[in-house]
Amino acid sequence: MTTPGEPPPFTGTMPRTTAIAEADPDGGVLRYRGVDVRELVGVVPFDRVWGLLVVDDLRHRLPPADIFPLPARTGDMSADVVSALASVSPVWGFGPLHDIDDATAVDHLARASVLMLSFVAQSARGPDLPVVPQRVVDTAGSVAERFLVRWRGEADPRHVEALDAYFVTAAEHGFNASTATTRLVASTGADVATCLAAGMSAISGPLHGGAPARVLRLLEAVADLDDPTPYLTARLDSGRRIMGFGHSVYRARDPRADVIREVCRRLDAPLFEVADAVDRTATALLTERHPGHDLHTNLDFWAAVLLSFAEVPPNAFSSLFGCARSAGWSAHILEQKRLGIVIRPYAQYVGRPPRPVTDVAGWEDRPPPPTSEGPP
Repeated sequence: MTTPGEPPPFTGTMPRTTAIAEADPDGGVLRYRGVDVRELVGVVPFDRVWGLLVVDDLRHRLPPADIFPLPARTGDMSADVVSALASVSPVWGFGPLHDIDDATAVDHLARASVLMLSFVAQSARGPDLPVVPQRVVDTAGSVAERFLVRWRGEADPRHVEALDAYFVTAAEHGFNASTATTRLVASTGADVATCLAAGMSAISGPLHGGAPARVLRLLEAVADLDDPTPYLTARLDSGRRIMGFGHSVYRARDPRADVIREVCRRLDAPLFEVADAVDRTATALLTERHPGHDLHTNLDFWAAVLLSFAEVPPNAFSSLFGCARSAGWSAHILEQKRLGIVIRPYAQYVGRPPRPVTDVAGWEDRPPPPTSEGPP
């Protein structure tokens, strides 16, 4: 027996443990399968970090994307990519997760993940430019380089370095809205492309994956100021947030911010000096207003600087976040498959008590019931 209003003993809720990644709140460390992300950026490319996260093996790298032209080019990257992913499984014959073994699931995840990057690159290229020939794409090496060549027809090596660093740093961060969404869909046994499409849908909203675009607007607003203090003070006085500061997980610094900041400094990103000034000034202002709370820059803040350096337009920031997170999503999809449990969240009912239908507004205006004689 359960107490009224209490959930039943088994509800198939979201798992409370994972073996994929650990975000250490106090130490300010992010580890992928036990490996500090700071040991990976600039050393292990994203295509191999995918293997680390999904199967705990750096030798299992992402393959080149299969040729699959983007079915629709609407100008909305999220819509283009989600609709394209929905067409993958019927074309390639991807079966439901619960009907395939783990090895097949990993193969499907790899093919669908790298194809998702291809779709983002094709959509970013836009409807007005011709598709980059596959022979040109095949001249590129890493996943980040192939991504840029498919998008722009060529790849600046410094932009390749920037994107690879971003992809690796943002590849995984435990449970959040998009990861929970992919796991929920995976728990139903859906095919892997459908699960990835669910993750991309979850980041289409501005509150998950879109923060760097807002950070960029802030940096551009203070770029020509000798001192950002008055602007930032006025912003705080009006009750508005300074985007890119603080994190719900880390009580210390966000380690990903420090990693990306160093990449921005090394690549001499144009907005680095502006961002550094905002970082120092805003941190001091926030510390003064919120004593005892450490509010430092997070990944979103320095990602805005890095993506701007790589000439990524703000409307593509969320989609590139999805490219990076495809690794983490794939790992969680496989982990959920192995659990074999359908996630069914429980909600306690707090609505109206039992009542007759005649008490419902509009009862008197209902249409007459059908007769056995049928319509006139």
